[in-house]
Amino acid sequence: MIKGRRGRPDPRFFAGSGKADEIAAAAAEHGADVVLFNHELSPAQERNLERHLQCRVVDRVTLILDIFASRAKSAEGKLQVELAQLQHLSTRLVRGWTHLERQKGGIGLRGPGETQLETDRRLLGDRVKMLKTRLGKLSRQRQTQRRARSRNRVRTLALVGYTNAGKSTLFNALTRAGTYAADQLFATLDTTSRKLYLPGVGEVIISDTVGFISDLPHSLIAAFRATLEATAEADLLLHVVDSASPGRDRQMHEVDKVLAEIGAGDVPQLLVYNKIDATGAAPGIEKDEYGKLQAVRVSARNGAGLDELRRALADFLMMEQPEGGKDSGRADQISLTL
Repeated sequence: MIKGRRGRPDPRFFAGSGKADEIAAAAAEHGADVVLFNHELSPAQERNLERHLQCRVVDRVTLILDIFASRAKSAEGKLQVELAQLQHLSTRLVRGWTHLERQKGGIGLRGPGETQLETDRRLLGDRVKMLKTRLGKLSRQRQTQRRARSRNRVRTLALVGYTNAGKSTLFNALTRAGTYAADQLFATLDTTSRKLYLPGVGEVIISDTVGFISDLPHSLIAAFRATLEATAEADLLLHVVDSASPGRDRQMHEVDKVLAEIGAGDVPQLLVYNKIDATGAAPGIEKDEYGKLQAVRVSARNGAGLDELRRALADFLMMEQPEGGKDSGRADQISLTL
């Protein structure tokens, strides 16, 4: 790993010519085929670095997109990832077609006087339009389902948090859903919803969502916005935090940033400090000096604190239970928001 510090990115290499030479020497020494940058590179910077380093260069956005592509399982998840990848690729098409920047007439896909680059952009644009249309239909289907739940006054919860905080493990522990969970980034891409019974409240719907990460590419947020609509419309967000992570405060801040960006910044939150089996903390409920709920400490892996979490959720929803509909009692919700 090579680190550096600059006041501002170098327009040509991002890292500066001296650091680029150091990276090139290290890549040659280790026989590297790929060099990863933990930053977003412009198309020109990526092209210049590949020429200078004589190997493929992958920036942070491309790496995240590749991980998402390998994790997507459902048809909708694959559509969302492909849309984000194509939108990211659209700014980099010139890299692959610079040698074909010349006019060529022809019959078929390419119109008279259309360059290869123009053809590629047009085909890519057609594909993006088709993907957005299909995702729009799926979004409308989910909206219909949410309206039906709202009419039936079914309460909804959503698990949110930084990637690898343990959301899917907690989801499985609460619902016995069997959702895929692993100690890896973005193990969950597809929103999964299950019924959860809470004493005194009855059945609620709880959803597991994609994990967030710092500097999440805007193309990904846009592509997954339809999926994350369930987050913005939930009655309560369970903000799952990896309590064993040394960067947990920064991670919580990043999650709040993304929530605000997707319109879920005002939805009430309950902090769930997960992985207490790794910190030695005792399971339980944290309250402030006024007796208001602050957070719940749990271990989704061994089940410690899950009973306390269920009681906290039931207490919250009963306190916020409206007589005339979902919107009344909102002030009580805000009083519990962290």
